Amino acid sequence: MVAFFIPRASDDEQAERLYDAFAEFAGCAPAPPRERVRSISFTTHEGAEWVAEVGEELRGRRTTRLLRRGEVVEHTRTLSSTSRVLAVYPGSPFTVVTDAQPITSAPSEWANPFTAEPDAVTLFDAPDGARRAGDHPGLDG
Repeated sequence: MVAFFIPRASDDEQAERLYDAFAEFAGCAPAPPRERVRSISFTTHEGAEWVAEVGEELRGRRTTRLLRRGEVVEHTRTLSSTSRVLAVYPGSPFTVVTDAQPITSAPSEWANPFTAEPDAVTLFDAPDGARRAGDHPGLDG
């Protein structure tokens, strides 16, 4: 597992300040340290499967199935975005903040922030290095 971080933060204090500032920007509450989200996977209404992982560019895939000569043929296409994930906040739905406009001048096909209902969730390591079973109902991934 990975300890909590925010991309480009020079130390833990700055990471905390940025995490709070991104939450304010996104209009959501920052999660307590034991509930901070490292990544989510989610499916768009078009059926594409995406992963939003802190520090990484958004990545995904779309699988199409066609009937050809009586056989089902699957074709999977890799999807990518230049938007880098800065933070993910739990909620209903979850909120993802990226480094795209208006945070930077970088354009993106994604709104910033955007929301998603996760199929799977991965948390950062708990600050004390230990999580008890049941601490995160519905969040452990």
